[in-house]
Amino acid sequence: MELLVWQNDLNTGIEVIDNQHRRIVTMINLLIVAQQEGRNRDEVGHVLNDLVDYTLSHFAFEESLLEESGYSFTRPHKRVHEVFIGKVNEYNMRFKAGEDITHELINLLSRWLFNHIRNDDAAYAKVVIDNMNRITQDRQPSGWLSRSMRKFFS
Repeated sequence: MELLVWQNDLNTGIEVIDNQHRRIVTMINLLIVAQQEGRNRDEVGHVLNDLVDYTLSHFAFEESLLEESGYSFTRPHKRVHEVFIGKVNEYNMRFKAGEDITHELINLLSRWLFNHIRNDDAAYAKVVIDNMNRITQDRQPSGWLSRSMRKFFS
């Protein structure tokens, strides 16, 4: 399987979100490399756990950003995340039960992520950018962006 390559059409124009998406792509690539190199289950499991943990943090941060922006489709967007998390949890349970799900999971992650960014995330970009332009003026430690970055990524 080839490594995923970031493409310009994946940029939302929201730097913090784009950086998080790039990190998820990097983590999926680590999973691809771990599979290709035939690393042991513990190593693959470690990469998988890191990927799942980071993705959950990203979803929570993104949803908080959507709520703060007053995005009218926040609830459906959250639902898309919830369904995806359910699928990933199923793969994780299968992995823990001893099944080799790596190739199947990589296919799901790569297809889902790029489609999600290009469609669902692109749909909220303007609303969030407009709101971020307003809130990023407040760079104080007590400002929304500073609090949220500490909450989700510290």
